[in-house]
Amino acid sequence: MRLFLSGALLLPLALLSAPGVAHAAEPESSCAASDGRSFPLTTRIHGGPSSYEAGGGYGTWYLELTNKTGATCENVHPVVVLVDERRVLGASQPRLEFYTGGQTHPVRFETTDQDELVGAFDGFPGFTVGPGKTVTVKVRLAVTSDAVPNRVTANAAVVQRHEDDGDWVGQSNDYRFGIDSEPSGTTTADPERSPAPRLPLAEELARTGTPVVAVVATLATLFTGGGALLLLRRRR
Repeated sequence: MRLFLSGALLLPLALLSAPGVAHAAEPESSCAASDGRSFPLTTRIHGGPSSYEAGGGYGTWYLELTNKTGATCENVHPVVVLVDERRVLGASQPRLEFYTGGQTHPVRFETTDQDELVGAFDGFPGFTVGPGKTVTVKVRLAVTSDAVPNRVTANAAVVQRHEDDGDWVGQSNDYRFGIDSEPSGTTTADPERSPAPRLPLAEELARTGTPVVAVVATLATLFTGGGALLLLRRRR
């Protein structure tokens, strides 16, 4: 199963196949599944409301990160992708925050060229998940009063960062919810059995056979304020 992030996340793919572009070496601190095929972190979204009122209060949900390996996974950053049915949800309309201890951190969304919203859990050192352990991240979401009735799918990709590159170490189930409406489906319970979300450009990327995704235009902005190139390797 392969997940391909789309839109602005994929703009630099051509650079990876260009002559003279070297991929970063495997970092020694990476966590990896023993079978070499599955993600080292099982990632699950649960507990969220089925709908949000535009201009209403926060709804709470949880993101579970379970380490299936014998190594510690450090500097782990979830990246939430929101895809709305009508493609009208603006980057400033979802108000997403996550907790570390008793402190909340806002998630800043960017809009891709396919009108998805992408937001990284940044502004902290990252989560540390010990071997066989589970870290549960409390998340809260509200929607501003100018959001129109809509249906939204949230999905989380999980990145282990290594300075200006990183490993792709997890993928969550889908969390579907409505804005002033009911969701178009139910939350997928098992991330191990969930199909990869069919985001725009996925089929085109699958045909390239490229095993590496470069996260530049959006994630470089989110993680580094427009800083260095961020390469994301698929850790399977």
